[in-house]
Amino acid sequence: MALKAVLFDFNGVIIKDEPIHEKLIEQLLIEENLRPKRGEFRQYCLGRSDRACLNDILLRRGRFVSEAVLNALIARKTQAYQTQLQTMAQLPISAGLEDFILKLQAADLKLAVVTGALRGELEMVLNRTNLDKYFSVSVTGDDLMVSKPAPDGYLLAVERLNQMHPDLNLQPSECLVIEDTQVGITAAKRAGMDVVGIANTYPFHMLQRQANWTVDYFSDLELERIQEVYSRHDPQPSVTEC
Repeated sequence: MALKAVLFDFNGVIIKDEPIHEKLIEQLLIEENLRPKRGEFRQYCLGRSDRACLNDILLRRGRFVSEAVLNALIARKTQAYQTQLQTMAQLPISAGLEDFILKLQAADLKLAVVTGALRGELEMVLNRTNLDKYFSVSVTGDDLMVSKPAPDGYLLAVERLNQMHPDLNLQPSECLVIEDTQVGITAAKRAGMDVVGIANTYPFHMLQRQANWTVDYFSDLELERIQEVYSRHDPQPSVTEC
């Protein structure tokens, strides 16, 4: 077995924007005459799509909303997110990300993004930072109704990479996932993939309990070491530091 593809989460991995999302969710709740509660965003939103996040928060408050109303709330939040990013001179892209991507390209690995964010949000960030050229496939919240920790997004990415590269014959076990939340790690594991946890959102020690490898920064990630593990068919324990 060999490592053939690396699949990236978006929010919290490519762009360190979770504080922006938390602020916008709180603002949306206030506009809906609901008071934000401490810890609510971390519990219901981190690693999950806006649809899943808002639906669970509203249900917790006794609000049962139609699909049309939920779609309208998501659209308002997406517009606010894009407006917020447009005011920023520099986007909070993860340090060392592009250098790491270049290493992946040099190793002839296929790259994809799997996120609960909407495609418009993803494309805005990738286009503005010139990262769009590196990712041949993306799976977004527009493609699936289910959210992480369901594995559907990661499995769909494998399917799309195989469609784009018919000779690749990619299997989930030949993919490496980069995630920043426990929800995302669970989704990747359920898809049969090994995971690097990057400590952008949760502390190192919390991710270390679940991920196959854990790093503080992309520059800490030793690609050659990981490739060697794949070539040996040697699954890593869930507490290994890279």
